[in-house]
Amino acid sequence: MGPQQAAVDEVREFSRFFTRVLGVLDYAGRLESTFTLAEARVLYELARRERATVADLRAELGLSAAYFSRMLSRFDQDGLVVRSAHDVDARYQQVSLTEAGRAEAARLDARAREAVTALLADLSPARLGELTGSLRTARALLSGSPGGPDKPVIRLRDPEPGDLGWVVARNGALYAREFGFDASYEALVARIVAEYAADHDPACERGWIAELEQPDGSRRPVGAVFCVRDHAPDTARLRLLLVEPDARGLGIGEQLVSACVDFARETGYRELVLWTQSNLTSARRIYRRAGFEPYAETPHHSFGRRLVGEDWRLALTDDQERR
Repeated sequence: MGPQQAAVDEVREFSRFFTRVLGVLDYAGRLESTFTLAEARVLYELARRERATVADLRAELGLSAAYFSRMLSRFDQDGLVVRSAHDVDARYQQVSLTEAGRAEAARLDARAREAVTALLADLSPARLGELTGSLRTARALLSGSPGGPDKPVIRLRDPEPGDLGWVVARNGALYAREFGFDASYEALVARIVAEYAADHDPACERGWIAELEQPDGSRRPVGAVFCVRDHAPDTARLRLLLVEPDARGLGIGEQLVSACVDFARETGYRELVLWTQSNLTSARRIYRRAGFEPYAETPHHSFGRRLVGEDWRLALTDDQERR
């Protein structure tokens, strides 16, 4: 049997296995709910953004126009969504969740998380890390995104010995080269990393290293981010997002920020905050796409440059979003 046929058989076997798993999760997730799995997925996707065009959302989810139209009509009648003409191009219709819709989406999401948590309850932290990395690798290989099946494989993992020194060195070198920061920035990164290494609490703080698979099968670190406790109660802080220049454009920054957001939400934080600079345009785009919003800015002179510091935040719970 050749490699391709072996892969075909393995994918089909996994598909059958995962269909059985989904049956269990779907049953648990739909208790006291009349929503189908597809309807719950639409509510989940709408909850992740302020609004979306009907055409883009339907294409993203792979739903037929007629089925999706009937689904939105039901949501409309139940008071879960609002449809309106696009802000810029009136030919397109956009849709967003009402307050009732967001509450329903949050309820469905909470039950789904409970079901998955129960499914994974018996796995050790090491096994959970192995599962997470394997699922991310499978998703990257089969995503069909630009670059085709040979698109480089990206894996997120916990920091290992030597990684924290790499984070300090690469931050210092890249920010000096790209933004003219002096050595005081590298000193700041070193203090942040040293504090994390000395006494971080794995239950509520975590770091990620993004690895990129090389043509020879080896891997090298190309990105990093950290989620740590902030001074305010129930608030986490995203720190030290970094992606190597030759690895940009592969979605690594988005994956790192998404991992940080998911961890903060699952840990029970109510808000995730960060501090960035107005001239870090690429990072700011990633933060905005992830749902962060700036709420304060302060001119300052740091790292040998005149800068404008920006504070951003992302609400992780419904009560925070309504504030």
